[in-house]
Amino acid sequence: MSTRPSDVIVADMVIVGGGPAGIAAATRAAESGRRVVLLDESPQVGGQIWRHQPGRAIPIARRWIARLERSGATVLSGASVVDMRERARAIVPSRAHVVPSGADVVPSEARDLLLPKRFAVTGERHLHPLLIEADAIVLATGARERFIPFPGWTMPGVIGIGGAQALLKAGMSFAGKRVVIAGSGPLLLPVAAALVADGARLLLVAEQGPRRAVARFAAGLWRRPRALLQAARYRAGFAGTPYKTGTWVTAAHGDGRLQEVSVTDGTTTRTIACDVLCAAYGLVPNTELARLLGCETAHGAVVVDDRQETTVAGVYCVGESTGIGGVDLSLVEGEIGGLCAGDRDASARALHGRRAGFRTMAHAMERAFAPRAELRELATPETIVCRCEDVPLGALSRHWSARQAKLYTRAGMGPCQGRVCGASLEFLFGWPADATRVPSEPALLSTLLADTAHDAGAPLHLGV
Repeated sequence: MSTRPSDVIVADMVIVGGGPAGIAAATRAAESGRRVVLLDESPQVGGQIWRHQPGRAIPIARRWIARLERSGATVLSGASVVDMRERARAIVPSRAHVVPSGADVVPSEARDLLLPKRFAVTGERHLHPLLIEADAIVLATGARERFIPFPGWTMPGVIGIGGAQALLKAGMSFAGKRVVIAGSGPLLLPVAAALVADGARLLLVAEQGPRRAVARFAAGLWRRPRALLQAARYRAGFAGTPYKTGTWVTAAHGDGRLQEVSVTDGTTTRTIACDVLCAAYGLVPNTELARLLGCETAHGAVVVDDRQETTVAGVYCVGESTGIGGVDLSLVEGEIGGLCAGDRDASARALHGRRAGFRTMAHAMERAFAPRAELRELATPETIVCRCEDVPLGALSRHWSARQAKLYTRAGMGPCQGRVCGASLEFLFGWPADATRVPSEPALLSTLLADTAHDAGAPLHLGV
């Protein structure tokens, strides 16, 4: 379906994010007879966890993606969202595409057609504006890696753990490279196994979580035999490499690029020569769009009720943006959110028990792999904490707020809009996320003008 700048897509539901949670939500809602539009920034759905080369998707991903294709949902890949807002009514300024049927097009002379749609979404796809009106929104925006600054962490050769996984899935080879993995969480295991399978010389996997906490979490996996078996398979994949708990990186060293890293267990420190360091400390939920809509957040995640509905009526949130819990929890939350957003609450209630079990496991994982306090002391005054604006730790004061840090140093005002340094500064200083503003993503001026023209054609929404 081609979308011209003057077109407005009309749907029952907009789902933002094409990872497992978004796929499940879109599939269940469309199967229930709802007109669904799924927006995803990537060229193909699947998200980071199901990102794959053609023909190499894992079985569960293939099944869900095939089910999505059969459901009748309209999938718009390569689409970013720059604005979302609630309205009482929506007026289509030109012609409306009612999905999924491309034949249901309102003639252009019906310029002032009133549509009882609650939300307006502005996006950008293939360098063209994308305007959507819908009754409900399901946010499945996922999560991103948490980076905690240490001396040398911005050096070439230092990458995220999830970043290494993405590079592998995109076809990059680490064959022959000396690699150290350091950080926290279950993601260390599959990435370590994948690197070894790719031919990397994996020297060490350092988990900063205390040995007792990690062992307690592993022992609790007997309730989830599939997860336990999967973890055992991953560990077997790098059986020749030490896996050290209670161990973390203190610094990266090199002349222009990484040459060695220093690691400690809190008592002794040693230096390891290497070519690549994969370092990150778990994941943090993406909450920008939820906060843009006015949804409440707590402990860095979007607050939802039993229906996966946020504190803004008609806005639902599913998957990692409600709290980090893994693909199984994301799928069941997506199913519940898609069903409830489509007024199929009775069907959703049958899934509440599964969700509760996965959430219990997620809480145990959070406790076991929480970043230790010693990581706050790694950065020196010269260590860069905001990479976009080159802001060192010494330029910041603990007595400031995130807003003051922006005003005084531009920390968080670079191209990433605080998506990297925001979580780091929250961990270091306790600063909560600052306000989100439009556009939520970099956008063309033509997209912003189309958005403005859309509002200008709808004075009733603005109280004019």
